[in-house]
Amino acid sequence: MRLIPAIDLRAGHCVRLLHGDFEAETRYPEEPGSLLNKYREAGADWLHIVDLDGARDESLENRAIILGLAARKAVHLQVGGGLRNTTALAQMLDAGVARAVIGSAAISQVEQVQAWLAHFGPERITLAFDVSIDDAGVPRVMTHGWQRQSEYSLWSALDNYSASQLRHVLCTDVGRDGALTGPNVELYREAVRRYPQVEWQASGGIRNAHDLHALAEAGAAAAISGKALLENLIPMEELQPFLPNA
Repeated sequence: MRLIPAIDLRAGHCVRLLHGDFEAETRYPEEPGSLLNKYREAGADWLHIVDLDGARDESLENRAIILGLAARKAVHLQVGGGLRNTTALAQMLDAGVARAVIGSAAISQVEQVQAWLAHFGPERITLAFDVSIDDAGVPRVMTHGWQRQSEYSLWSALDNYSASQLRHVLCTDVGRDGALTGPNVELYREAVRRYPQVEWQASGGIRNAHDLHALAEAGAAAAISGKALLENLIPMEELQPFLPNA
């Protein structure tokens, strides 16, 4: 399993949100470029970037920062947030972003996203499903920067792409994101059981190396971590098994 560090951008700053709440923001002093260098030197070969302003209202405020990081070609970038039309998606991929993350559009524009998968190829697209666990234990998909709950379960959302060459899916348990309470390992174990052809990326709640090992055991292909890495909660020697260039 690969560890992919995450940077969330809001108004040009590196931040983390608690449970996806824009009113519960922690801002970090590090510049995005400095964090990229830090994670590359630690051995990471991918970096996950979320444009929170783009996800919330399709703002382009962070776009220049992201394109600047992509131009450096230091690591592979996986970028999401507000990519809801072909022009925005093509701009990211043409600028050197290795993989674009499609969130809300994967629910609201299924035929368009199927066309993107066919045109750009399954290695260039990650579908992101942010879920909230309902009272029955069903993972329900959230959209529009986690502000709206859709009628889809994670499983019914994935079934929309059963005829597509879908390879990469990022799943975030919103209730654990930024909370350092541990990942929802059972969710990812069930996801891998239901869709073994998918390379699952697990996000939300990672706090220590034990969590990383548990996700690897559950079959996740990658783990996305933001807060634990930003706050240096995991000793570097414990991260090395999950960093390909360490």
